[in-house]
Amino acid sequence: MNIPLWFEIGSLVVLVLILIGDLLLVRLRPHIPSTKESSLWVLFYVTLALVFAGLLWAFAGGQFAGEFLTGWALEYSLSIDNLFVFVLIMAQFAVPRRLQQQVLMVGILIAIVLRGLFIVAGVAIIENFSPIFYIFGAFLIWTAIRQAMPEGDHEGEVKRENFIVRLLRRRIDISDEYDDAKLRTVVDGKKIWTPMIIVFVAIGFTDLMFAIDSIPAIFSITQDSFLVFTANIFALMGLRQLYFLLGDLLDRLRYLHYGIAVILGFIGVKLVLHAMHVNELPFINGGEHIEWAPDIPIWLSLSVIVVSMLVATVASLIASSKEKRQAQTRLHPGPPTH
Repeated sequence: MNIPLWFEIGSLVVLVLILIGDLLLVRLRPHIPSTKESSLWVLFYVTLALVFAGLLWAFAGGQFAGEFLTGWALEYSLSIDNLFVFVLIMAQFAVPRRLQQQVLMVGILIAIVLRGLFIVAGVAIIENFSPIFYIFGAFLIWTAIRQAMPEGDHEGEVKRENFIVRLLRRRIDISDEYDDAKLRTVVDGKKIWTPMIIVFVAIGFTDLMFAIDSIPAIFSITQDSFLVFTANIFALMGLRQLYFLLGDLLDRLRYLHYGIAVILGFIGVKLVLHAMHVNELPFINGGEHIEWAPDIPIWLSLSVIVVSMLVATVASLIASSKEKRQAQTRLHPGPPTH
């Protein structure tokens, strides 16, 4: 059973319309979303993804629905890591909070375009060179090890962005102040760029780095380009609202990078096992597939993703609450005991 063409076209049209509507809302009504508003939007996009999975089940079967759900959960988990870097970028360039919605929306649109290009390239490579799974797997295992290192990786991303920003400043004139969300402004009668152009470049560079990690990962779940693309879109669509919903909570999720490291490591191993299962390299097992190399089932992948994120989040909140209680005890010690 295949996904009907009319379903694919209809789904993409609806998603594009939703994205356009979201963009118009941000453009016409720039504001700082309340916790309630952000919660409702995140709930809407999560529900939308689940409804889409249900429709996939009805029109294409449980296998496609399961692949989409797992791919969406994977991309959503990895996209949360983007938020940490977005927070650092917003702080570093002092983006006014009322303009951050527009910055995030542009960043999400850039991410969708970049990931779309990566998906097209990835599908073409996989169809013509199946051993790429060995490379994808090794890359994700290395990324997992890097992710598990002490918190400094996000600062490293920003340092790499600073290099790009310095090059940009040498090439073009940039004002010191923002002019609302405009990219160009007039200073002393001369039209020059605003700092917003730097922010967009930094966000775009971040999206590129994360696309390099996330696209190989989702190919371990499915090689169907429609499912890969829609899983990415659904994961990115609620990211802007999630940024405002989590807010200061991001600082408390200190163990989240360990959860993401576990997910990436697991997916990396899965890709290597899949590569062994469909092996065509002549210097490995004579070019024949390796019988004992299993294909990890979708339900196990989904379970690892959900449990890893849940454990990392709960552990982070428990540790943060414990530190807060200890700090309060130091500030307000109880009466001395005799």
